[in-house]
Amino acid sequence: MRSLLISLQSEFYKSRKTLAFWAAILLPVVICGLITFGFYTNSEKILKMNYPGMVLWMNYSGGALGVMGMLILPFYVIFMAFSVNNIEHKNDTWKTLFAQPLNKLSIYAAKYLYAVLLIFCCLFLFASLTYLFGNLLQVLVKGLKFNEYSPIEILSKLYLKLFLSSLGILSVQFIISLIWSDFLKPMGIGFIGIIMGIILYTKGWEYAYTVPYSHPSMALTMAKGKGTPEIFTQEIYTSLIYAVVLFTVGYFIVARKSVK
Repeated sequence: MRSLLISLQSEFYKSRKTLAFWAAILLPVVICGLITFGFYTNSEKILKMNYPGMVLWMNYSGGALGVMGMLILPFYVIFMAFSVNNIEHKNDTWKTLFAQPLNKLSIYAAKYLYAVLLIFCCLFLFASLTYLFGNLLQVLVKGLKFNEYSPIEILSKLYLKLFLSSLGILSVQFIISLIWSDFLKPMGIGFIGIIMGIILYTKGWEYAYTVPYSHPSMALTMAKGKGTPEIFTQEIYTSLIYAVVLFTVGYFIVARKSVK
């Protein structure tokens, strides 16, 4: 455990100035801020609709959720997985990293766990800012009915599903970024994967859940019309299986790098 904590701390210090780190903070702030500004500037039209609290929250939060599930989250995961491993590729420090008096598995697990934590922090901020900015709109615009409904439970479950659904993509891209050190291959494969996943799912292929790049879209779409969403659905189980299997495969890849 001590080796894992030391390695995690090291990952933080190495990446705290990278775009991948700051994107976890800036993406939620910018996107939620823009959606809130859009609601505020169109408040007169929204007031005329006279939406009840639940519908108002769903329309407001749906903007961020839709953008996240289809595009931003998959692209962020792909870029972040590349960035975490590119630190070692760029500086050619894999052997140096494993020469430390720390457990090899802990060093590798810390890199993967750090990537998982960045995704979690990003989505946690999305959920939190959605709730806070929604309540801010209630204060700024008299007549809105945000206060008639509490979205905390449904937002928590939806963003938890997004988080779990992203682990499959992360695991695939983590492996790819371990194998190839250049930018184009991991990003190119990831981009093709996202397009393929969206197409397979939107076309209704029954086995789309086997493609990890389709999991975020499936996690959100399956929740429509069901009230409080069920968390552990087919695509979530598949995403977790990908994460466990590919985490193990990735360790053996990294362990071989250490003795080159």
